[in-house]
Amino acid sequence: MTHFIDTNVTLSRWPFRRLRGDDTVELVKILRHHGVTQAWAGTFDGVLHKDIASANERLVHECRQHGHGILLPFGTVNIMLPAWEEDVRRCVEEHKMRGLRVFPNYHGYKLDHPDFARLLAMCDEHRLILQLAVSIEDERTQHPLLQVTDVDAAPLAGLLKLHPRLRVVILNSLRGTGTRNLNHLSACKNVSFDIATREGVEGLKTLAEKISVDRVLFGSHAPFFYFESAVLKLRESGLGEEQLARIRTKNAEALLLG
Repeated sequence: MTHFIDTNVTLSRWPFRRLRGDDTVELVKILRHHGVTQAWAGTFDGVLHKDIASANERLVHECRQHGHGILLPFGTVNIMLPAWEEDVRRCVEEHKMRGLRVFPNYHGYKLDHPDFARLLAMCDEHRLILQLAVSIEDERTQHPLLQVTDVDAAPLAGLLKLHPRLRVVILNSLRGTGTRNLNHLSACKNVSFDIATREGVEGLKTLAEKISVDRVLFGSHAPFFYFESAVLKLRESGLGEEQLARIRTKNAEALLLG
């Protein structure tokens, strides 16, 4: 069986509709069925909940209780809430997390916010992988009372000049106008991109040619997207087996090793 490290799954419930796999037990069954050996898991609770500490605690509990050794928790930090630094501390010291996931558009800040620079410095200090979700849901299907535009990741390029060792993963960024993030960040060698929103004929092949296959990660955005759709992107990519192996597992393994 082909094996995968999925760098983009999310636990708990999306507030606007039920999803196939929004129960952790069900999601883990899907992942194991398709050969996933590790999945980097955030939590939908971190998107809109104000009690981030509790959201992260539930995430860790779900990963331990139902993850069967597959789920690797990535905690949420919201720099617009008081004492967000304490949430970073808990993620590092209490939960022993390997990375964080942030949602700047849902949390109401842009990447030129001074506290975002502080968060980058803390992630660099603690050797955390930082995952930045550019989007969660296509703007065309969003609830009319929660219209959220994609994150403009352009300022990140300048910020990362101060943190050349910091490992950053851009999630859900390669759909439509979101490709501008790729143009701004393609020169940043410590930035990787997941494939969840990459579309088009041989879309992965052109992506790998633009930024190097070593910076392309398998990410399904499950359960929001069907896991199978990410697998199909690999099958139709036109890439060779060694390149596919890098996307499926090797690049993620290298990021974890730091």
